[in-house]
Amino acid sequence: MKQQGVHPEGAESTSDASSRPGTADPGKKAAGEADDSAKREVRKDAGATDTGRRAVEGKATGDLELDETPADEVEGDEPLLPARVHRPSDLMRLLVGVLGIVLLLAIAAFAHGTTSGLEQDINKGTGQAPDVFSKMAGLVSSIAILLVPVAFAIERLIKRDGLRIADGVLAAVLAHGVTLATDLWVARAAPDSIRDALTQPSPGDVGSLTDPVHGYLAPVIAYMTAVGMSRRPRWRAVLWAVLVLYAFSMLVTGYTTPFSIILTLLIGWTVAYGTLYAVGSPNVRPTGRTLMAGLRHVGFRPVSAAREEVSEESGDRGRRYFVTLEEGPPLDVTVVDREQQAQGFFYRAWRNLTLRGFATRSSLQSLRQALEQEALLAYAAIAAGANAPKLIATSELGPDAVMLVYEHTGGHTLDSLSDKEITDDLLHGTWRQVKALQSRRIAHRRLVGDAILVDRSGKVIITDLRIGEIAANTLLLRMDISQLLVTLGLRVGAERAVASAVSVLGPDAVADCLPMLQPIALSRSTRATLRRLARERAQRERDAVLEASRHAKHARSEEAAEDSGAVLDKPDKKTVRAQARAEKRAIDDALEEAREEDLLTLIRHEVLLIRPQAPVEPARLERVRPRTLISFIAGAIGAYFLLTQLTHIEFGPLVANAQWGWVAAAVLFSAASYVAAAMALLGFVPERVPFRRTVAAQVAGSFVKIVAPAAVGGVALNTRFLQRSGVRPGLAVASVGASQLFGLGCHILMLLSFGYLTGTEKTPSLSPSRTVIAGLLTVAVLVLVVTSVPFLRKFVVTRVRSLFAGVVPRMLDVLQRPQKLVTGIGGMLLLTACFVMCLDASIRAFGSEGTSISIASVAVVFLAGNALGSAAPTPGGVGAVEATLTVGLIAVGLPSEVAAPSVLLFRLLTLWLPVLPGWLAFNHLTRKGAL
Repeated sequence: MKQQGVHPEGAESTSDASSRPGTADPGKKAAGEADDSAKREVRKDAGATDTGRRAVEGKATGDLELDETPADEVEGDEPLLPARVHRPSDLMRLLVGVLGIVLLLAIAAFAHGTTSGLEQDINKGTGQAPDVFSKMAGLVSSIAILLVPVAFAIERLIKRDGLRIADGVLAAVLAHGVTLATDLWVARAAPDSIRDALTQPSPGDVGSLTDPVHGYLAPVIAYMTAVGMSRRPRWRAVLWAVLVLYAFSMLVTGYTTPFSIILTLLIGWTVAYGTLYAVGSPNVRPTGRTLMAGLRHVGFRPVSAAREEVSEESGDRGRRYFVTLEEGPPLDVTVVDREQQAQGFFYRAWRNLTLRGFATRSSLQSLRQALEQEALLAYAAIAAGANAPKLIATSELGPDAVMLVYEHTGGHTLDSLSDKEITDDLLHGTWRQVKALQSRRIAHRRLVGDAILVDRSGKVIITDLRIGEIAANTLLLRMDISQLLVTLGLRVGAERAVASAVSVLGPDAVADCLPMLQPIALSRSTRATLRRLARERAQRERDAVLEASRHAKHARSEEAAEDSGAVLDKPDKKTVRAQARAEKRAIDDALEEAREEDLLTLIRHEVLLIRPQAPVEPARLERVRPRTLISFIAGAIGAYFLLTQLTHIEFGPLVANAQWGWVAAAVLFSAASYVAAAMALLGFVPERVPFRRTVAAQVAGSFVKIVAPAAVGGVALNTRFLQRSGVRPGLAVASVGASQLFGLGCHILMLLSFGYLTGTEKTPSLSPSRTVIAGLLTVAVLVLVVTSVPFLRKFVVTRVRSLFAGVVPRMLDVLQRPQKLVTGIGGMLLLTACFVMCLDASIRAFGSEGTSISIASVAVVFLAGNALGSAAPTPGGVGAVEATLTVGLIAVGLPSEVAAPSVLLFRLLTLWLPVLPGWLAFNHLTRKGAL
């Protein structure tokens, strides 16, 4: 056992035990003394049982076990530890094993020449081994590979560790099932390249092949991994010696291939960790009693320990205890074990992957590294002059946990203080602590409310330094300032937060942090709070709009009721228009009054009042965005599908026999689609907007579709274009929303109509096809599911309500101008017709008289492919649209050698060739101020 630090004799307490958070009131404690004593007795009995189980496991593993005294008092919320836990590390190993299997099969499938050459080299090398040695190795390894697991099982049973053996047997059974399924797949459905890489002619049976996966080797590996043999040095050495000897003997005798051996190892390893993650591993977390024994081991004399609650986000920073001693001030002890350290692994790994220029702490960090990092930061913070908990000792609690012993600080966190208790002096004291850290280039990395402690005297103490960094770069230091600005702004407002920061750090330091003031640079809990506040603001705006709409309708109905007695005729058009304009003005005024700026914007405004020249452009912190990664994966899948379709097509004769007249027709239809798109947009904009410039904006949209998803880029560009054309922002959004809403309705109606025609065109009756009926039934089931689940129903109703709150008043303006409505709907129909005719012309360019299909079938395929392309996260629907159109054309009877080049020509004319004109139009409109 190793120890670091100094003995705490003579240390002075900064506050007494009554100042620590969570201490019960004396009156309440007296009232519930009987209940508390009963709970302590239950925990004492449970702790004794848990201690006995851990002692058995510690002796079984050969680890040093700390003696625990039954009289130890562990108060507070010390939950009973479960016997088994699901380790994130087991899940990570499972995913790594699955990835390894996929990569191995991919190499076998696509690198056939490499695999064949590797097998020949290995067979040539192993063939030179002496025959006697080969037979002896095969005999010894065959016996040892069965005896070693049995010997280990006996050893575990003697030490009363039967649960591990049960886990190993379960993993072995599952691995055997996976090997049987893999053998069946390779024999019947796998590509020839994979079959050749995993099998070869059997030496003992002419005409048969060797097994792709060894049916008893994979279970043995799964068993050995699940029972934990790899964590015991002697057994691990024996295991590897047996495996190497067995693999060598099998390769020499020609009963396997190198890829088969590797696949067998991966399957056994993967199944073992999958089993361990599913059923759980024995819990080796130290209890509070183990903590007490550990404190005695390093020279303290503890009397009792109380577990303190921590926030959900800081759950991976250890369990905290308040420990009282026989003599001297109390202690604050943090216990960190492997399970807590593994919490948030995938989140940290994702942050390391996506953030540019800096990274969070290492995703894979040993307990020793975590202990040393926290100790170093604690000493560095105090040396910098900051108020931080004083670390007085560190120690290990067995092989799976460490503890850090601090002097007791006491006090309350910033989150637990009321708004009245957060004074200007407290704000200034907080910024002074951050200034002290930054003077020595120490970054905290998590300046949230529960990391700022205020003791009884009002002194601010900075805690939770575990994930900080020394010798931090300027980027991290500025991120600390921006994080603390938001943390304080959430409690006292942007004005006081900025004023306190400027008074301590100076205006220049605060202004320099503005580029870091973005959600990606903030902590996870802060981002969640900002999202919640954004939802509340949006809800208040929607409620205000709906309330204004109801008041306007009520006033209009009252006026109609008053006038009904005197005037029997219907109101004229001018009256209707005046009422509609009044309702629209009321909605706009209500929306303007209810609109609130978010906290980040308010902080920027406050800083700009002090430093107007401060940089406001957000810094590029993301290396890879989730949308980019999803787009890359989806595009790769679509590209793979297209390549598999194109490998069987000979393009030379196909292009030579192409009908270029139909190609020219497809080009014309593609060009006409931009005019139709302009009509579809302007039909829902009552204001006057230049038609030619609108067409140019739709051409520019062909460039935007390449850099953004199809359903997002076009909406953003059209909204921006209308705003630059003089349409108010709210009305521009409503016009684009109305266009999208009508477009969706027309799309669904045309899909159902053409689907109905496709199902009846070859039958004398008018009965719809089974596909249309199945689609309608599916939609009906989805509607029933959404309406029956309260969460989904509320989600849909909220979104529809917000949509119609802005779109319906806009539609009233459009309905008063029938020519506009006709232009909009006609443009949508013409746009769909242009695309359908372009696809049909592309088909006719490569097809013959006997390979043509009906216009209705082409329309159904296009509408389905376009819908999927709009939903796909890839820019322009790349991959998803091509795959859907190709499969759809083949499904309606078009040969694959015609469908694939037709889809490529269609996408070339509608997506790729317009990119250059779109880029030119985008730049032209940007220079003119139209975008």
